[in-house]
Amino acid sequence: MQLFQLQLKLITFLVFSVSTGILYSQNKTITGRVIAEDLETVPFASIMINDAVQVGRTDLNGFFQIDIPVSEKKILFMFAGMESTTIELADTCDEVELVMMFSRIYDFKTLKKVDRLRKKRIKKLPALHKQAFEKGLFKTDKACYTQKFISYYKKK
Repeated sequence: MQLFQLQLKLITFLVFSVSTGILYSQNKTITGRVIAEDLETVPFASIMINDAVQVGRTDLNGFFQIDIPVSEKKILFMFAGMESTTIELADTCDEVELVMMFSRIYDFKTLKKVDRLRKKRIKKLPALHKQAFEKGLFKTDKACYTQKFISYYKKK
């Protein structure tokens, strides 16, 4: 009887361990393309999660395919000469088509003024996305993610 109970406990423990491991390790595949404001491809851009873990790079034509945990919603894209871009995925989003902004130098301007100029540029990104769709660069005319503005200026 004790041997049976011990075996039952062992089997129960193994079932829970394996099922927890399977649930924890579920990934989803995200594919997409990254282009710049001038509708040129962005080759070899870094793709990161958790602001530190590199999960992939774009190829020479700006295309990518990455595997990320199902629970991960934020993805960071970085490339020299471009502003770092953080996006937040919608639950149904598995195709990311991103327009990255060029990094600019704003000499002799306050951070508040720079933020206003950057906000204007970010507001133009959906129109650029649609333009890329019309030229056949993107598969969809709207993004399935949100892109939040990150301010340089901190209010006191």
